[in-house]
Amino acid sequence: MGEKLKEFLGKAKELQNDRQAAELQHKKGKLTARERLNYLLDAGSFVELDAFAELQSKELEAKKRIGDGVITGYGTIGKRPVYVYAQDFSFMGGSMGETHNNKISHVMELALKTGCPYIGLLDSGGARIQEGVSALDTGGRIFQLNTLMSGIVPQISAILGPCAGIAVYSPALTDFIFMVKKTSYMFITGPDVIKTVTGETIDFESLGGAKVHNEKNGIAHFMADNEKECLETIKALLSYLPQNNLENSPYYASDNKTRETKKLETIVPEDPKKTYDIKDAIAEVFDKRSFLEVQSLFAGNIVIGFARLNGNVVGIVANQPKVLAGCLDINSSDKISRFVRFCDCFNIPLINFVDVTGYLPGAEQEHNGIIRHGAKVLYAYSEATVPKISLVLRKAYGGAYIALVSKDMGFDKVVAWPTAEIAVMGAEQAVSIINKDELSKNPKAKAELVKQYSEKYLNPYAAAKLGKIDMIIEPKNTRIALIRCLEMLLSKREKRPAKKHGNMPL
Repeated sequence: MGEKLKEFLGKAKELQNDRQAAELQHKKGKLTARERLNYLLDAGSFVELDAFAELQSKELEAKKRIGDGVITGYGTIGKRPVYVYAQDFSFMGGSMGETHNNKISHVMELALKTGCPYIGLLDSGGARIQEGVSALDTGGRIFQLNTLMSGIVPQISAILGPCAGIAVYSPALTDFIFMVKKTSYMFITGPDVIKTVTGETIDFESLGGAKVHNEKNGIAHFMADNEKECLETIKALLSYLPQNNLENSPYYASDNKTRETKKLETIVPEDPKKTYDIKDAIAEVFDKRSFLEVQSLFAGNIVIGFARLNGNVVGIVANQPKVLAGCLDINSSDKISRFVRFCDCFNIPLINFVDVTGYLPGAEQEHNGIIRHGAKVLYAYSEATVPKISLVLRKAYGGAYIALVSKDMGFDKVVAWPTAEIAVMGAEQAVSIINKDELSKNPKAKAELVKQYSEKYLNPYAAAKLGKIDMIIEPKNTRIALIRCLEMLLSKREKRPAKKHGNMPL
């Protein structure tokens, strides 16, 4: 027993010896795989699995190292269990070979079986070329598991170094992607391959850096200044999420239920042409300091994120008048629809703050498919069975009104301020169409016609008479009214027709 125990302790020590990895990573301003896990998880909670697994390729016999470049296991974050893996770039560039991929698949299967969130800390150059098709096939198993897990347990990916080739597809299939400035990169083919094939010269940062994926294409959801900030934000995000689709998010009461929101009258100008920051309104209404914005750098005309309302977690979708007057366009439509579907997967009620003139007009939007992308928003809200509450602050026009407010499309409660304008379009545009002939003869009549149209249609009472609005409230009572609506809807149950799945416009 003594010799065998000595052998085991020697191997265990080899596992923990990160000296070479530490030197490589620290020079780049990065943490090692084990340092990342230690920082992310509750102290002493990590249990490693498949620690002694090794690659099986005879061609790579000389490079064998126990663990095969990835650390897998489980632990707790805020005393709630999670399954994790962390790639070790110091071993063959964190490349994904057969054993490496099988270790990742194993923890994914366990997360699915036990109903626990799954977190990947990626730092990989992609598929291990030397292992050929075995590396590719086992990568396919990871993608299949990502798909099977979707909507059952939350999946989070943190890109903490390069993420190239097949390595990028697993994060793309997860719910949230985190990146770090200047050290995170994601791309299918790197700068060298691009230059060889196309002749184009581009650096890593410009091709697939954190800023590109957070600002330009919206693939990533969060960007941090450093790895520790990134890991802290993952912890914060998990505090809003349930363990799985059969549970509700953690409840945490931290604010006054009857607090009035008097500042809203000064935050939101009554003049519909004046702008303001919708984030100030969100901060005033929801539990203090509870708002966690998602995709803050992408499609700024829409604000999405999680907050608490009297302790209950909700998902927020809000028009941002500061950017494109809060119009819906292609990017914001994608941003809304995916967030709404996530919230619906995990029993998180939705609250809309609406101040929108419609969909963004223009040939570029039409040619790039605004119809298809806009339809995603309609599909996502129609499909969602969680409580859906819509608050109209000022404008709700046309198709955007239907997407974000319409009771006939499935919103459970519609609340409006006295300043709300609900109509097919604004007064000036409507009068130009309706009274076209009259205005051609007497252009000076437009001002009076606009006034008449506004008085008749651009107020919440016309919609309220038809039962399209449930409540008209003073801005100072917004928080109280939303809390009451949410409390009434928390027990909502809704059945849908049986089917394999719908065909969402993608």
